[in-house]
Amino acid sequence: CFWGLCSCRRYPVFWGAVCPAALSSAGNEWLTCRSLPPGALERIADDVADRCRVPWFAGAVKINISLVPPLVLLPVFLHVAALHFLLGLVILTSLPVVVLWYYYLTHRRKERTLFFLSLGLFSLGYMYYVFLQEVVPRGHVGHSQVVLLTSGLVLMLAALSRAKKDPGYLPIPAGDGKSSHQDFPNKNLQGSSNGLHGVTTAGAASARTVNGEAKGYSRASAEGPEGVRKDWCAKCQLVRPARAGHCRLCGRCVRRLDHHCVWINSCVGEQNHQAFILALSFFMLTSVYGITLTLDTICRGRTLFVALFYCPGAYSDYSSALSFTCVWYCAIVTAGMGYILLIQLLNISYNVTEREARLALRDNTGRRLLGGLVIDTGQYNRGFLCNWGHFLSLGSPPPLRSAEDIV
Repeated sequence: CFWGLCSCRRYPVFWGAVCPAALSSAGNEWLTCRSLPPGALERIADDVADRCRVPWFAGAVKINISLVPPLVLLPVFLHVAALHFLLGLVILTSLPVVVLWYYYLTHRRKERTLFFLSLGLFSLGYMYYVFLQEVVPRGHVGHSQVVLLTSGLVLMLAALSRAKKDPGYLPIPAGDGKSSHQDFPNKNLQGSSNGLHGVTTAGAASARTVNGEAKGYSRASAEGPEGVRKDWCAKCQLVRPARAGHCRLCGRCVRRLDHHCVWINSCVGEQNHQAFILALSFFMLTSVYGITLTLDTICRGRTLFVALFYCPGAYSDYSSALSFTCVWYCAIVTAGMGYILLIQLLNISYNVTEREARLALRDNTGRRLLGGLVIDTGQYNRGFLCNWGHFLSLGSPPPLRSAEDIV
């Protein structure tokens, strides 16, 4: 039992003891130690998530339970890891495994969660707090260095805020429930081999889950006015332009869909891809700079790499041990984010998205390059400079074409 808020009252009660009506039948069976039917544990978890509320002026406010574990467990684990070297080794090894396990669990259940976003933001805030409380008072970090680190953190948060905005959602037509015949812009598509007949044939072939697209999503190839391949999305009831895709987690079609990022709890598409890369870059620079300043303070006279693996006296006092533990936590997170940034930069250099790379691997139409780090589809690759020029122009309005050019 724990403190919660009864759904039928607006004041806190001891959940399960004072208000048994707040529990479902599955919860009552669990409390009375009776055998549970299949799926009962999931219903109990949903019950717990639904009953977690806090009193407020306008009534009880529901708390997203996925926000709680990072706020509570991260400081506890880091403080316990700072008690002894072996405890730190076990905890810092287990944390990535737990995070990966939770990622695959939510990915398999096809559900959105704020766990990773809250974990990332709280990790940033808590690392910054430890830096100010444990490292700066030692006197080896200057004011200009603190200002520079703070500026990098602010710039990273600003880029992250921009990346959280519209990734390039395609507008859903007003006549959602109407026949799909009315959604094709060209009447010549109806009855043609690439038109409505293609919706039936291609839709049956693509009823399986394809790279994040849920089952039952029909895809019909169509040639636009300029010969650009378009796809029909039966879920959103619209024709998708080239390189657009449907995200099964957001439930929307996104222009030039790259992937759904759990760390920002949103898609990465045409409108926010640049901000996403910028946020990753600022994070890498700020994190490496903060790690360097901390190791230079607690492991004087040693280079960054040597101090990370060999720092005598790091566990001589609790303050140094906590700082050293946080450095290793930051190093693990930075290594993971660095790998993501590397893959993103390589994909941009070859003008391929994560979605297109997975489709190419599935259809065996792409080439593995650089040891499999990048999949070159060859469809949009126009050379390194042209590819980066195309990426830097994402989100800008297309150039106007004169009537003479069209003729």
